[in-house]
Amino acid sequence: MTAPAPIRVGIVGYGLAGRVFHGALLAADPSYEVAAVVTRDADRAADAARRHPGAEVVASNADLAGMGLDLVVVATPNATHAEVAADALRAGSAVVVDKPLAPTAAVARELIELAASTGRPLTVYQNRRWDGDFLTAARVIADGALGDVHTFESRFEPWKTANRAGWKSSATVADGGGILFDLGPHLVDQALRLFGPVDDVQAEIATRRRGSAADDDVLLSLRHENGVRSRLWMSHVAAQPGPRLRVLGSTGAYVVSGLDPQEAQLAGGMPPTDEGYGLVDPARHGRLGIGDEARVEPTDRGRYPVFYERLAAALRGEGELPVDPRDAVAALEVIERARRSVR
Repeated sequence: MTAPAPIRVGIVGYGLAGRVFHGALLAADPSYEVAAVVTRDADRAADAARRHPGAEVVASNADLAGMGLDLVVVATPNATHAEVAADALRAGSAVVVDKPLAPTAAVARELIELAASTGRPLTVYQNRRWDGDFLTAARVIADGALGDVHTFESRFEPWKTANRAGWKSSATVADGGGILFDLGPHLVDQALRLFGPVDDVQAEIATRRRGSAADDDVLLSLRHENGVRSRLWMSHVAAQPGPRLRVLGSTGAYVVSGLDPQEAQLAGGMPPTDEGYGLVDPARHGRLGIGDEARVEPTDRGRYPVFYERLAAALRGEGELPVDPRDAVAALEVIERARRSVR
């Protein structure tokens, strides 16, 4: 049986997201061929040419016309996600958009309607669904190891005294800037995946670093319709971060600290095919149980490659999209409710 032709991909934007979260995974998956990369930065263009020697590196989205791309990956600054995605859909390509899907839930819904009208698939790169710690938490909850869960706590608290150079250093909330728009889509998506819709959203949103253009210290408190309370922290000013996840139930708790290793592994050049990819150092495994009687719970292997594996199957008519874009709308609605709660 003849193997199907590779899916021809164009990556628009080649910063951290385009290079690490998309380019590295696509290059390692034989279902795909990176045919084009769009970047105006000379150093990034040289890096893209080295990592994807078969790709045409161009400076503008307009240069993608006529390339016959099956898929366009949008990894541009947040404010441009919807526009770039819409252009790609109209050109006949399937589209992956890095989170957030759009600057507002309303614009995100319009993009989903456009995808439906053009008959082209649209999905969102919610890679944190395949973090090892989140997979472990979902497993122990589903297994009933915690009894009835009543509280879910989740944190991303990378210490940064200033934003990295680039668009994030000056982006306002209107531009899709701020930590709530950067990390909130991950944390909210995980909470909704575990516990479903919410009926109440409260927030503390602050800008603490001198000169910051948008929020950098946020707490969301969500009450899910099933009664579970999710508390989600995201901060650049927490010099001592709390546990990455703490899940409390009627018969026990699951607690784990530190970050999933996949981003650091990909950024450091480890291919996702490496036998050590996605594995956490055993010294950093979480604990499951009650107090001093809690035992070590090995962290599941992280699996970012699953996103593109499932997408390839979906594009060939063999399964569902890895992420329903309506899930991204639901997360954006929670973020908008959070902002309204502090006005």
